[in-house]
Amino acid sequence: MSRMGNAIMAALAGATLVASVATTRAQDVASEPSVRNVVLVHGAFADGSGWRGVYDELIGRGYRVTIVQNPLTSLADDVAATNRALDRQDGPIILVGHSWGGTVITEAGVDPKVAGLVYVAALSPDAGQTTADLYQGYTTPPEFVLETADDGFGFVKPDTFKAGFAADTEDADAAFMRDSQVPINLSAFATTLHNAAWRTKPSWAVFGTEDKAFDQRMLHAMAERIGAEVTEVAASHSIFTTQPKVVAEVIDKAARQVSADTADGADEAAPDGMSQSQ
Repeated sequence: MSRMGNAIMAALAGATLVASVATTRAQDVASEPSVRNVVLVHGAFADGSGWRGVYDELIGRGYRVTIVQNPLTSLADDVAATNRALDRQDGPIILVGHSWGGTVITEAGVDPKVAGLVYVAALSPDAGQTTADLYQGYTTPPEFVLETADDGFGFVKPDTFKAGFAADTEDADAAFMRDSQVPINLSAFATTLHNAAWRTKPSWAVFGTEDKAFDQRMLHAMAERIGAEVTEVAASHSIFTTQPKVVAEVIDKAARQVSADTADGADEAAPDGMSQSQ
C-alpha cells in the first residue's frame, strides 16, 4: 500500500478510536454521573426527617446525601444552615429545596460548588424580590390555612393540616406531621433576596397536581420563569415524603445532565478539537 494509503488508513483508524472513546465516555457519564453530592433543604412546618424516603432512594443509587435542618427563624439563619452543609461537600452538588426551602436554595445556590437546583413544590423568588411577592395575583387554596402565634411564628391550622399539606398520606402519618410541625417566623417571607441562583444554574421542578399549599397556576409560573424542566405527578404538597421515587428520579436526572454537560464542555475546551478523554 502507498504511503498515502497508509496515512488515510491511519487517519480513519484514529477517527474510529476517538469516536469509540467518546461513546464510551458518554456511556460512563450516563451510568456514573460525576456529580455525586446532594444537599436536601426542607421547608416550613416540617423538618429534615421528611426527606428519609428520598434519602434512601439516593443512597441506594450511590449518592452522598446531606440533609439540612433549617431553624426556620429567618431567611439568613436558614441560608447559613445550608451554607454549612455546602461547605462540607467535597465536590459539585445538586441542591434541592422543598416549599420554603426553594427560597433558601435560591439564595444559597450561588455557591460555586452548586451545579444544579431542584425545586420540589418550591418557591423561587428573584433577586430584589421577597417570597411574599410571588403570591401576588394568585389565590392560595382554601384548604391551606395558617395560624400565627403572638411571636410571629406560623403553624398550619391543625383542623385542615391533612387537607392542605398532606392529603395523600395515611391519617396516622398526617397526624404525626401535624403534631410535629416546625413553625416558621413569617417575617422571613418579607425578606428581600440578594441572589437568584436559578439565573445562572440549571434548574428542575417537580410538584404535585393536588398541591393545596399553592395555586397551581403559581407553581407553573414559577417553573416557567426559572426555565426549569418540569415533572408533575398526582401528589399533595408533601410530595417530598409521599413520592420519594419520583423526586429522587428528578434529582438523579439533574445530576446526570449536569455531569454530561460538564463532560461535553471539557471536550469542547480541549485543544485542536481533541477529546480530553483520549
